Order: sequence, then C-alpha cells, then structure tokens
Amino acid sequence: MPKKTFFKKLLIWRAKYISHKQFVYLLSIVIGFTSGVGAVVLKNLTHFIQHLLEGNLVQYYHHAFYFLFPIIGFTLVYFIMKYVVRHKVSHGIPSTLLAISKRKGIMKRYQMFGSILTAPITIGFGGSVGLEGPTVATGAALGSNISRLFHMNQTTRNLLVSCAAAGAMSSIFKAPIAAIIFAIEVFSLDLTIASLLPLLLASLSAILTSFFFFGDDVLLPFQLEDKFDVADAPLYMMLGVTASLVSIYFTDIYERVQKIFDKVKSPAKRVVFGGIAIGILIYFIPPLYGEGFDVINNLVAGNPEKALENNFLDMDLSNIWVVILLLAGLVVFKIIASAITFGAGGVGGIFAPTLFMGSIMGNCMAKIINNSGLISTPVSESNFTLVGMAGLLAGVLQAPLTAIFLIAELTGGYDLFIPLMITAAISFSITKYFVPHSVYTMELGRKGELITHDKDHAVLTLMDINTVIETNFKKVTPNMTLGDIVHKAVIKSNRNIFPVVEDKSNKLKGIILLDDIRPIMFDQSLHDEVKAKEVMQNPPAIINMETDKMTVIMKKFQDSNAWNLPVVKHGEYVGFISKSKLLTAYRRKLINLTH
Repeated sequence: MPKKTFFKKLLIWRAKYISHKQFVYLLSIVIGFTSGVGAVVLKNLTHFIQHLLEGNLVQYYHHAFYFLFPIIGFTLVYFIMKYVVRHKVSHGIPSTLLAISKRKGIMKRYQMFGSILTAPITIGFGGSVGLEGPTVATGAALGSNISRLFHMNQTTRNLLVSCAAAGAMSSIFKAPIAAIIFAIEVFSLDLTIASLLPLLLASLSAILTSFFFFGDDVLLPFQLEDKFDVADAPLYMMLGVTASLVSIYFTDIYERVQKIFDKVKSPAKRVVFGGIAIGILIYFIPPLYGEGFDVINNLVAGNPEKALENNFLDMDLSNIWVVILLLAGLVVFKIIASAITFGAGGVGGIFAPTLFMGSIMGNCMAKIINNSGLISTPVSESNFTLVGMAGLLAGVLQAPLTAIFLIAELTGGYDLFIPLMITAAISFSITKYFVPHSVYTMELGRKGELITHDKDHAVLTLMDINTVIETNFKKVTPNMTLGDIVHKAVIKSNRNIFPVVEDKSNKLKGIILLDDIRPIMFDQSLHDEVKAKEVMQNPPAIINMETDKMTVIMKKFQDSNAWNLPVVKHGEYVGFISKSKLLTAYRRKLINLTH
C-alpha cells in the first residue's frame, strides 16, 4: 500500500479536527496575508521602475524619454506574455468576475504571477493605469488556487476569491471597511454572517501585512480641514450631476477605444500604435504618466501649480482660469490614455484613473464656483476634490457604498459623510440609467454572464447548459415512413418526442410528438404511405447553444409553455432540454449557492 504524502495526511488531520467553518476562517487569514504581500511586491516593483526612469532619466537627462518609455514598456510586456507567462494577462477585476461567473471560481495558476510580471512594467514605463486591478487579480488567483489545493467547493472558492479582493484593497488603501464593502458590492457577494467574518479576517490580515511592510505610509494621506456646511448641499448635488456626466464620458470613451484596438489583429501593431499614442500624450501632458496619485495629493494639499508645472505650452499658472483649463484637460485625456494603455496590451486597473479624474473634476468645479462670483462664501476645494473622487467611483464602477466608505476612511473621519452620500447617490443613479453596466462588468453584462445580487439571475448564470441536455431521443429523417418511425423509433424509445433531422447534415427540421401519430400508427395501410415530413411540426421554440444563456432558455420555456425544447449548435441537432430537469438543476444550484 503506497505511503500517504504529508499533504494528504494534513488534509485527513484537518477533516478530523478542524470544522469546515473554522478552516475557511483560517484560509481567509492566509489569503488576506498573501494578498497583502502581493500588493507590497507590485507597489515596490512599480515605484522602483518609476524612480529609475522618471526620477533619473527624465529629471537629469531629457524630457523626450517620456516619448520612448511606453513603447519600450508595452514591448517588454508583450514578450513576457508570449515567452514567460505564455498566456494573455487579462485586466484584473473583469477576469476575476469571469472566474466567479462562468468558471466556478477557478483561476489559472499563471494568473498568480502574470500581473506581478507585467503590471509594474506597464505602469513604471508610463502606462496610464492603476495597480488596484492587478493586485486584486493576483490575490484572487492565489485565493482560488489555495482553495482548490484544499478541495473547497465552488461556494467557498467564490467566497475566498472575494476575500482576496478585500485583502488587496485593504492593503493598498489601508481602508479595511471599504475593502469589505468593495468585495460585496463589486463581486455581488451575499452579505451573511458566514461571508462577513471571512471578509473581515482577510481585510484585517491584509492591512496588518501592509503596516508591517510600509508602516504608517498611506497612498492618499488626507487630513480633513473644512467641515461640511449644509448650505453647500445644492453644490454637492451639482457635483453629483457633473460626476455622472463624466462617468458616462469615461465609459463611452473606454469602450470606443477598446473597439478601435480590437480591429487591429496584430499584437505588434497594437504595441506600436499604442506606444506612440501614449508617448505623445505623456510627452505633452506629463501628469498622465503612471497612476497619478502625486497629482491627487497636490490637489488636496492646495498645490495644483505643482501638478501642472511641466505643461508643454509653459502657460502662466498664476492665472486661475489657465489652471482650470489645464485641469479640465487632464480629466478629458486621462481616460483616453488609460484606454489606449489597455488597447496596446498593457496590464493595469481602472480604479486609479477613476480616482485621478474624480479628484481633478471636483477640484476644477470648486475653482469654477469660487472664481465665478456665483456665491459669496467660497467652498472647500479640498472637500470637493475628495467628494469628486467618490462621485466618479460611484458612477464609473457603479459601487456607491465603496466610494462613500473609501473616502470616509481615507480622510480619517466621517465629517464628509453627508456630501459623499449626496454626490455618490446622484452620480450612481444617473449613470446607471444611461449605462446599465460598469466598466468592470460591461463585457460580461452584454453576454448575460454577469453574477448579480438578483438570486434567480445569479443561479441561472452559474448553471451550465451542457449539464441539462438530454440525448436519449430517437432521431428520424424527413423521408422515413410511418412504419419505420413505429419500428425504429417509437418501439425502441421511452420518450414521447422524436427529432426530425437531415440524414447527412444532422440539421434539425422539426419534431414529431407521439400524440401526432398515435391516431394513425396502428393503421397498417398507412405505414408505407405517410412520411415523417408530413406529420412533423415546428418546435414551439429552439434553444441555440451558441447564443442562449440560461436566463434566455428559462424565458423560452415560460413563453412557449413547452416541457421539452430541442437544442441546436450551428444549426445541427444536439439534444433536448426538459423543463423538469432544468428546474431540478436550478434547485440544486440554489441550495449550493445558499449554503
């Protein structure tokens, strides 16, 4: 008898002495730690590359290096994907959502290190994206593979993937509550005690890891100075409306640029075109280089001139309207730069560009209000900068609670809670009306593969069509006689429905119900005269394996009132789905999802 390995012994010991719930708690702590370490590695690598390039070459040699960096960076990323990772490294959070929605929480092993190798080079060499998405993807892949290692079921895997996402956000921003809300809101996780405690443990483990490596350093070190004045409420409502308009612009430009790059089939051409485009943008607009948190911190500190001092026209920054114009330009061009970075094959996240644009939008609006003579008492520019970030997060990511709690935690207090709620609610509501899906969920939502908080829809999305197709139906051909149908199909089948298919192509032509032929099947004189094509009928509906999702299939059963519907793929007959089997599978999946 072969000896048990140490790992098998560990699994047996765990099953005997540690309950499933306790073990999930333990794994959530481990996954929080690994997510924290992943965040540390990504951040340090990126900052090292940025310091090496922007801090030395640009500062001490020549500004023209801005033009060269992106092409070099995208080329390196392309070769790393092709020869080292050997897979395309997808955008962080959408790839994690896809794993939860369609892959039962399973993420490939290369996703554990793919983003670590490619995201720092993308951003370090000037890619105008953020580290949050890659950090979440790295942590989520670690969480998925750790849960698979210990044979966790699908529900637990999804929970641990969400724990990794919470851990990543907690570690990056040192905002543990916002991180938990982010996991619940973005990953559509059901909020129960069973899911809340693992999320809390993962978030706590990650933030302690971040404190261990970075100490008290905070990515966005804000100190709230101005309190909320209730008289400013209408102005924050205006900010919410403005945030929704910018959110719609953000999503539209992002999608348009992605479609342009999708038409370019050659990866080499995408690298060259994208690299040149980003190079031109950051050569003329240096604040677009990388994540842009330095720009945000300068705005909050009241030093916009420092963020804009390298403007290529050498414009007079003592003129406030010049400053407003340049800031508005950053809002317009940041998403273009971010979308081009993704299109060119760069790896990063959309979270940082959203914060960047939101902060500038808020600051810009406050400056316009204060210098237009519309009000006698000036509004707080730093507060508008902070609330602007929440407004755009609520609109672009369609995660209003994450936006509110993130800014509240970053400012170290809840004095801005009311304006945050006003702006986030308005921005989210208006954006959601015009743009049904966030940037993260756009592609999945369009395909009907998106997990949502709607339990029925979530269960249907998780179901696999292949598991409910039945193939034990006797096929007949259009020219088969009634006698052959009786002897070769009816007698040999225990089903009361028969698909009529072309003999060679297997194309579905119709169906014959036993009720259709029962009145004539015992009349021997008709056995050679009546053919299948004369008694067949069109099915009440046809299920297309290529295009129909489970939600569509369920609607077809509901609309047709049928008990069995045929399934085709490329027009060829595959089998049938019965309503009873579909409902049984649905009930089973619902039980698995809620336990």
